[in-house]
Amino acid sequence: MSTVSPRPRRSCLAVPGSSQKFIDKARTLNADQVFLDLEDACAPLAKPGARKTIVAALNEGGWDGKTRVVRINDWTTEWTYRDVVEVVEGAGANLDCLMLPKVQTPEQIHALDLLVTQVEKTMGYEVGRIGIEAQIENALGLTNVNAIATASPRVETIIFGPADFMASINMKSLVVGEQPQGYDVGDAYHHILMSILMAARAHDKQAIDGPYLQIKDVDGYRRVAGRSAALGFDGKWVLHPGQIDAANEAYSPAQADYDHAENILDAYDWYTSEAGGKRGAAMLGDEMIDEASRKMALVIAGKGRAAGMSRGDRWTPPTD
Repeated sequence: MSTVSPRPRRSCLAVPGSSQKFIDKARTLNADQVFLDLEDACAPLAKPGARKTIVAALNEGGWDGKTRVVRINDWTTEWTYRDVVEVVEGAGANLDCLMLPKVQTPEQIHALDLLVTQVEKTMGYEVGRIGIEAQIENALGLTNVNAIATASPRVETIIFGPADFMASINMKSLVVGEQPQGYDVGDAYHHILMSILMAARAHDKQAIDGPYLQIKDVDGYRRVAGRSAALGFDGKWVLHPGQIDAANEAYSPAQADYDHAENILDAYDWYTSEAGGKRGAAMLGDEMIDEASRKMALVIAGKGRAAGMSRGDRWTPPTD
């Protein structure tokens, strides 16, 4: 099985697979990832035609710099195997990942892995190149999230699906992503988000937050995105072009933080060298830095580099 470096997924744009207009628009937008949807955004009668539209769109190109994903239907439906066979046979060479919704058990990931492998071998594609994004949308999926994360080397991301999850646990709210009425202390989603994040980080996967349905409320989107970004999530779904910049900003470090992280890495590298005195701890301005500081800085610097950020202030070794 091949492995890939983590892909930028600050903004994951959902696009109905049945809409050529929206697909064409998506190519022009500044989203890190675009997923062409065969599930909820695609009516049952439109699904067969949408598969063909998606295959043509992937093969036509124009997705430079974007992660190309197709969300198939979940295994409880009659559409899943045709989604996989038609999309991977038709456009597997131009597809990065398949997103599997409503994942409840690791066996569902095993089944998708096996089917994709068979198609790859049949078509002569590199086996294992196409990744899997696992969407957690109910209580059973969350209780099995660690096993799901390790069910296949193809798994790249664990995604929170808030709308179906809220329904599955009988949460008393109709506003996806917002706190349920009466829950006035803390965050009702904290346990869910942290469970997904811990499973992802324990197994070197990315953690992605789900959608915010009030698409005209960009300030609300920023606020909700800020919660999962603060925890360490890698990105969030966007349902409207107006949410893309907010997502890219929320899941990228501030410029000052990025510059500081790069300076910590440069300073620590120098101070631990022969020229810097082979010191395990040193001062960077008023701050003591050590190996733990380096690890923390690597996270922030990595996010900035993935976002294509450029450095501002640069640290230079002392001359005395």
